[in-house]
Amino acid sequence: MKYLDEYRDPVLARRLLDELRQTATRPWRIMEVCGGQTHTLVRQGIDELLPAGMRMIHGPGCPVCVTPLETLDRAMAIAARPGVILTSFGDMLRVPGTDTDLLSLRARGADVRVVYAPMDAVRLAADRPDREVVFLAVGFETTAPANAMAVLHAAHLGLTNFSMLVSHVLVPPAMTALLDDPDCEVQAFLAAGHVCAVMGWTEYEPIAARYRVPIVVTGFEPLDLLEGILMAVRQLEAGRAEVENQYVRAVRRSGNTDAQDAVRAVFRVTDRAWRGIGALPDSGLELAEQYRQFDAAHRFDVGGLCPVEDAECIAGAILTGARLPTDCAAYGTRCTPRHPLGAPMVSSEGTCAAFHAAGRTATRSTA
Repeated sequence: MKYLDEYRDPVLARRLLDELRQTATRPWRIMEVCGGQTHTLVRQGIDELLPAGMRMIHGPGCPVCVTPLETLDRAMAIAARPGVILTSFGDMLRVPGTDTDLLSLRARGADVRVVYAPMDAVRLAADRPDREVVFLAVGFETTAPANAMAVLHAAHLGLTNFSMLVSHVLVPPAMTALLDDPDCEVQAFLAAGHVCAVMGWTEYEPIAARYRVPIVVTGFEPLDLLEGILMAVRQLEAGRAEVENQYVRAVRRSGNTDAQDAVRAVFRVTDRAWRGIGALPDSGLELAEQYRQFDAAHRFDVGGLCPVEDAECIAGAILTGARLPTDCAAYGTRCTPRHPLGAPMVSSEGTCAAFHAAGRTATRSTA
């Protein structure tokens, strides 16, 4: 295959669905970890075409959605200071904090700018030595190498006006936290292909063995997902629990070792709070001690923060797959992409945004 359309071939999709129906003998429950995979599944209606009783559980794979409320409140407190330019990817600007969001803060005069790569923020700091430039560094393992390289480049340039507000999270600890929950219904995982392109899949092998759960590294196009689901179901039906790679065109077992070396040089593993989920041990990255001068959380004392989640938002239950967006009383009415109550309705990888974009409507009472 050479072109993107070939991964969306409806004839091949129907063949995979037919094979899936012939293979599945039980109503298996499979979680896709990545929000990008969720959007493809929902947009293409794949989750509604699966064999009767089979269910996709949408996981916490949206980096914007799991960024802690305290981090957002801290970012806004820093951005509101004179002389600061706060930079971020665009999908962070409308994520609600306790009282406001970055887009509204910019409308009130804060210098908040969208960048397309962390290196853009480094160049901005080099061009504006009179301003403090802060980059809001969020994401899973996928974005960590680029953020690490930005720090290394800033150190090479000797910049003293560049810093990062870091909120990186790691996928394997989230998977084990879900599996340790006594109410967990997940019987297999589709692992995020882009994370594994960086990290490989060796970290998943102990999880598969310990919890007896198949894990299939999967891409993001419709045929990728259908094949990944089929591979997971074949394992489940055979009683196997292994790590397999569907995304062979982009992922190898060892991952990208150069990227891993950069991440290990700049960051260290730490406990991290996940928005809507809570604190998970060893589930995040923070700047290592030798790069602490680039840590915006240490550079800017914003005082005590008192983050308060919207009481009506059920983002935590949605991020863990316990509830669907259509279970929420506010979905599509008081919570929309233009006026979100929670992050899953904002992000391009959020489950609520995926359901809303696909026109999914609430079908059950939440009373």
